[in-house]
Amino acid sequence: MGNKFPQLGNIGILILVVFCLTIVPATAQKRQQEVSSSSKLKRQKRVIDVKGGPESVIWVVQLSDLHFSVHHPDRALDFKRIVGPTLSMINPSLVLITGDLTDGKSKDLLIMKQIEEEWVEYQDVMEDVVRSSGLDKSIFYDLRGNHDNFGVPVVGASFDFFSKYSINGQLERSENVNSVTIQIGEQKHLFVGLDSTTSVGLRGPTNFFGHPTDQLLNEIDSELTQWDSQSTKLVTKISFGHFPLSFSASAYSGKGLKDVFLKHSLSAFLCGHLHTRFGKNLKRHHQSSDRVLSSQKFFQLNMHQSPSGSTKNCSFGAPPVEEFWEWEMGDWRKNRAMRILAIDRDHVSYVDIDFKLGAKKTFILPTFPVDSRFMSRSSSQHMFECEHMVPSSYDTVRALVFSVSPILSVMARVYDSRSGNFEMVMEAPMIKLGDNTSRGDLFAAPWNHKAFEDPSPNRYWLQIEATDITGRLTSTEPRAFSINGLSAKFSWTWNEFLVMGCQWAALYFPILWFAFYFLLIVLLIPKVLFVFSKKRYTYQNFVAKKGFINCLAWVLQDLCQISIVWFGMLGYLFYLILFPWLVGQVFTEGGIRGYMTYRGWAVKTVDNGKKHDYIGSPDVMVVVLPHIFFVFLPTIIVIGFLAAERGIYRDHVMSISCKKEDDYGQRDRRPVMNDYPGSKKSNFRFGERLLRKILFVVCFAICWKHFKSCRALMKAYEMNPLLHFPVYSFSIPLLLAYALYQTKRI
Repeated sequence: MGNKFPQLGNIGILILVVFCLTIVPATAQKRQQEVSSSSKLKRQKRVIDVKGGPESVIWVVQLSDLHFSVHHPDRALDFKRIVGPTLSMINPSLVLITGDLTDGKSKDLLIMKQIEEEWVEYQDVMEDVVRSSGLDKSIFYDLRGNHDNFGVPVVGASFDFFSKYSINGQLERSENVNSVTIQIGEQKHLFVGLDSTTSVGLRGPTNFFGHPTDQLLNEIDSELTQWDSQSTKLVTKISFGHFPLSFSASAYSGKGLKDVFLKHSLSAFLCGHLHTRFGKNLKRHHQSSDRVLSSQKFFQLNMHQSPSGSTKNCSFGAPPVEEFWEWEMGDWRKNRAMRILAIDRDHVSYVDIDFKLGAKKTFILPTFPVDSRFMSRSSSQHMFECEHMVPSSYDTVRALVFSVSPILSVMARVYDSRSGNFEMVMEAPMIKLGDNTSRGDLFAAPWNHKAFEDPSPNRYWLQIEATDITGRLTSTEPRAFSINGLSAKFSWTWNEFLVMGCQWAALYFPILWFAFYFLLIVLLIPKVLFVFSKKRYTYQNFVAKKGFINCLAWVLQDLCQISIVWFGMLGYLFYLILFPWLVGQVFTEGGIRGYMTYRGWAVKTVDNGKKHDYIGSPDVMVVVLPHIFFVFLPTIIVIGFLAAERGIYRDHVMSISCKKEDDYGQRDRRPVMNDYPGSKKSNFRFGERLLRKILFVVCFAICWKHFKSCRALMKAYEMNPLLHFPVYSFSIPLLLAYALYQTKRI
């Protein structure tokens, strides 16, 4: 018994040691997590307290789509030469750079992956811009765009140059959501930046959409609510990111950025990505709708979304109107664009500046009244109808003027367009508010705003003109305004509608399955009728009773008679749905290949070998839909017309043969043989089978389009067409070649 107690003591000591080894690290880890959480909270709650006049007005600068490239050094040179001095003149409270900082493309634009030299150049240029502008580096916020994510397998890995060279990376803003609040007096203006690029970055072109996750949406929601319980005054909320909502997918739960933004009634969402080549009016007003079945999920026909109904509620406890503006800005890449955005007593306005012709000396940004076409909100109309406006914010016309030279005078002019012409109805000098210690120059002119109340949102137009000490005149473009808070309707161009009005992430699969079933019906129904029905649709039927249906039935039934081609097209259609299209290298380096289907890419990451299924969806639509609609569908149509043309020519030859037999009898058949399609004479007669020659040119155009696409994919993903995508590469040309051969003779 005496020997057991020492053993028990040793066991107790051992248990105590194990307990200490377990608890102490856990406690230390918990403290570290608390410190990390505290520092993270501190970063997220960052507040910039703006000092100096003008009171109640702040302004920020947005730049986007810089695309610094080793093949186009002028982009970085112009940025360094223009942006630094311009920022020094504007003196903004924030500088937002919303993605695509570098280009990541080869000279022929086909290979898309990370190029470290471009990132080194970006870092050097931004250091120079910060230094020459005289601004604090911490007010610069840059975001990752899809070009900055080309071929990056894992965030933080060796090819994630954004984390190493960007300003956000250098300042350790590693979160996908970063917020900053600008406070002026008692007013707060909250800016929330978000990174919705994919966690596994593919090479282009199948890296084109934003992919917010449920976690990201929750973080954005949390950031937007940070002042709701602490501020008695309304907080202006603005979010900024790279991808417009038309090119942002939904999260796994089905929710999207739009749902979060509507919940918090943002003033605006600032984005880039699309560039100016699609149009200059890439703006969209979003408003909540109570309709269960609404087309808004798929598209919006006009810039302004019509409200679902009138819900006027003037009680002070009424919830705000759920709405926000989405403002895409132009690119620096080709258009050298910059945006100045101002918040003046909850009125949000902006002006876009074009530096294609070099630096400019003076900028004017009207802050009130705002443009009724692109900036007016339903909440403004609600405040007007309920008489909840702040009188002091309506009593003057106001504008910010930035200039390298002192300003001598500023004039405000209001025009009435009711007669169809601009007739000036007010001209008033504007007086500078504040003193020489102000952050910027805000000019104001008193007016009787009630005189301009009108049910038309675009009857009155405002123009501001400034004259500097050198006598240089600078004026704004006329802007429509509505004191009533009404929005002037503005229609997109066709290109603007396609890129801003269509929700491509929601449209992709409906369009794809519609195309699949349409092509399946086009191939199957004529074959079924041909096999099981005695009725035949021929050229004679079409001539006797012309119509689109008869023409289509005749062409497709003739197509069915070329059995090998018909079965080949049907098999190819099912191949596109059931099998991988191609096998390619999707990351910058590493040799790891993935395979692409219509649902996305399946690929393993470099770090842990984890397989990711269907990433890059719906991004793959940039490959899938053009191939189906511009290659496969035209192939079916052209082959059908080739078969129909053969039937027409057969009837033509038979009719000539019968006629000559009647004219000359059985003794002379030589002229008939000369007209037979196999004879040399008929083959070289000009105009013989002209339709076939036209169809041959169309076949060549389809093959040319297809080979260009194959070449682009081959270079983009480092593929060999014989090894990595043979079915995709050769099926269409072989089908067309065989159809041309089969329809050559009658």
